Amino acid sequence: MSLDRAIEPRGVQIGMRLLSGLVLAFLYIPLFVIVLYAFNPARSQSWPLPGLSLRWFVSTWNNQEVRTAFVTSIKAGLGATTIALLLGSLAAFSVHRFKFFGREAVSFILILPLALPGIVTGMALNSTINLGGQLIGLSFSLWTIIIGHATFCVVVVYNNVIARLRRTSTSLVEASYDLGADGIQTFRYVVLPSIRTALMAGGLLAFALSFDEIIVTNFTSGSEITLPKWIFNNLRLPNQRPVVNVVASILLVASLVPVYLAQRLTQDRAGGLLTTGRGAMLSATEDAFERPATP
Repeated sequence: MSLDRAIEPRGVQIGMRLLSGLVLAFLYIPLFVIVLYAFNPARSQSWPLPGLSLRWFVSTWNNQEVRTAFVTSIKAGLGATTIALLLGSLAAFSVHRFKFFGREAVSFILILPLALPGIVTGMALNSTINLGGQLIGLSFSLWTIIIGHATFCVVVVYNNVIARLRRTSTSLVEASYDLGADGIQTFRYVVLPSIRTALMAGGLLAFALSFDEIIVTNFTSGSEITLPKWIFNNLRLPNQRPVVNVVASILLVASLVPVYLAQRLTQDRAGGLLTTGRGAMLSATEDAFERPATP
């Protein structure tokens, strides 16, 4: 038993456990209800359930619209993640490596898209795409979805990579140069191994954010349908509600798995986590400003 726990009154310990349980119940009971209704053999959402069945999972698998939307979401997620890994890591290296006027402002601007309301980002992208259509014939497509998602996915990768770079000892890089290694060798054998898990975690989180994005998607997709957009379009149709429950359950799993893997990857030896996501703006803003690396 730890010293802190030993000196805490038993009533406080019980109260904190109850409070934690209530918070977890508040967060996860609605998700559990959705998953439970996905196994409901009846079309109506009545309680108690008449039983458990995979009927609607089979129906969902045979639904061509759902399968097409799923593939579109995968393509959009992979495309946005690829762009985010490239631009986010390059931006992190530049801000961390080079000292220039306005570097802190640049760092703040890079993380700003994560703080903007999704509807504002969507409207801005929609106006830009419409303008591009008038000037160069740009049209709404899968590529506009990818570009829209990349605007906030870049922030996730940038925040992970630059946080890891600032916790990496600069003496390792200096020692590599002193031993005769060039820039490419130093990056390959020193820098990349130290940020590899941050890149992987950033990519997984970026994919998870892209996969379940709906607000920006509505403004940039045109006739393209992603899985979240399909749910949004069919949620109010009673005949589709059982299939919507199944699709929502699949979307839940597809979002939780990358987040869980990213959490495992970003755990350092002290047990800390790199908190990243739309709900972690305080952490993102804090990491946007340079901290001296540990020598």
